[in-house]
Amino acid sequence: MTISINDIESGIGLNINGQVFMVMEYQHVKPGKGSAFVRVKMKSLTTDAVLERTFRTSEKLDDIEIQERELEYLYSDGTALHFMDHTTYEEVTVSRDLLGDAEKFLLENLTVTGMCYDNKIVKVILPNFIISRIVGSEPGIRGDSTRAGNKPATIETGATVPVPLFINVGDWVKIDTRNGQYVERVQR
Repeated sequence: MTISINDIESGIGLNINGQVFMVMEYQHVKPGKGSAFVRVKMKSLTTDAVLERTFRTSEKLDDIEIQERELEYLYSDGTALHFMDHTTYEEVTVSRDLLGDAEKFLLENLTVTGMCYDNKIVKVILPNFIISRIVGSEPGIRGDSTRAGNKPATIETGATVPVPLFINVGDWVKIDTRNGQYVERVQR
């Protein structure tokens, strides 16, 4: 569907040169002289690249419908990741390349957001934080909660994250999936 620049809003999808973008920010500008235009900051759903473009009033844009679906991670078969769609209860297969480094934080039964275009998942977004158990680490030193420093620890997904020295095997920790950093110890 073709839209004018006046219809641009945050969150809508645009097809520009065959790539799917989601509008993050926009600003309508009406200068004293000349015609109005819109500054748009948009993010590619396939490459995560952020692009800033200016559109004039005469330009028409291709609006596309991007749907958000709630998906539950089931398993990996080595080449693809399998999810269950919460609305249709169907199994959805996604390429491992779509997640990139975020795959190392996928826990079984973790609920993620799938961005769909034309009934195909183009992006998988993990929750900002996960809670996971430490399965491998050097032993902690008793009473060492004040000294600064980190040690590598392996969580149950197989990812290695830096944790404080007082964290031991069996402890539950909160991990930020955006940067892979330890946030806090969690009681379970």
